[in-house]
Amino acid sequence: MSTSPGPKDLFSSDATFDSLYSLRARQLSLMHWTPLNIAKKAAEYLTAGSGTAILDIGSGVGKFCLVAAHYFPAHFFYGVEQRKALIDEAIIAQNATSMCNVKFIHANFTELDMDQYDHFYFYNSFSENIVHYKPIDNLIQTSAEIYDEYLSQFYELLENKPAGTRLATFHCSDGDVPPAYKRSGYTTGEPLSLWIKQ
Repeated sequence: MSTSPGPKDLFSSDATFDSLYSLRARQLSLMHWTPLNIAKKAAEYLTAGSGTAILDIGSGVGKFCLVAAHYFPAHFFYGVEQRKALIDEAIIAQNATSMCNVKFIHANFTELDMDQYDHFYFYNSFSENIVHYKPIDNLIQTSAEIYDEYLSQFYELLENKPAGTRLATFHCSDGDVPPAYKRSGYTTGEPLSLWIKQ
């Protein structure tokens, strides 16, 4: 008789963790959701700074936030996502993992008060506006103009944060990060970059 994996076992592999999600979400995982090892590395870096509020911009089904919350229970992870269906998936997974130090926000990141957050995770969620391979869905408007506008606002919010702000980017161009942010870490062949504002 098979049994469902317990909360700790869920973090043993990407395939096991992804079993929390719908078939469609699992099919999108390799392209759109953060791998467990990347989530853990990014969270380890982000939680080393002062302040405990960490925001994932474009959190999708909540994988980064839930993995980070599991390994770093003293911090609080927020995920902002504009698709209600993905927020629903994230909340189902949150209930399955019993993570209390996570909150998912159904909104566009441009609507948030960024003063409420200390550090940021960004798995280039804006790229769906210009890369159309394996789209999440066709329910929201996408365009190169929207991509440029989002990047501009992302750049501005980072510029407005104080020295010591930490940022972890995944599959993101260095040019999207203001020059005041200095790279603290980078693994060859791995598109995760770690930054801190000087």
